[in-house]
Amino acid sequence: MTELVYFSSRSGNTARFVEGLGLPARRIPIAGEDQPCPAGPFVLVCPTFADGEGRGAVPKQVIRFLNDPSRRALLRGVIAGGNRNFGATFALAGEVISRKCNVPVLHRFELAGTRTDIARVRDGLEKLWSMECSTTA
Repeated sequence: MTELVYFSSRSGNTARFVEGLGLPARRIPIAGEDQPCPAGPFVLVCPTFADGEGRGAVPKQVIRFLNDPSRRALLRGVIAGGNRNFGATFALAGEVISRKCNVPVLHRFELAGTRTDIARVRDGLEKLWSMECSTTA
């Protein structure tokens, strides 16, 4: 089973989204703590922090986490959060991570997501996990 790894700022929006999924997940710390070490393939859930030009879209903590080649090799996809008020930079972190790590953006959600977002992500993760299992068997 693919696991979830996520980063959430002090606003807690991404944490609320992940909690709504009701799936086991490991959190990338805001500061000072050890990074999680996924035991196998994982999907990253990441908010977007971008200025008006799109700079700084991926939180520094996530960059530090993904800079480890052994963790990055286990990444299977990204789910990106954001705020639609920011227009073109909405969920931009997902696009940046997707390009740099060569993985798909699996979903985009606003703030803490909706019930529809939760249902779509749960269904999508089930399909992803079943594909992972069939390719490793």
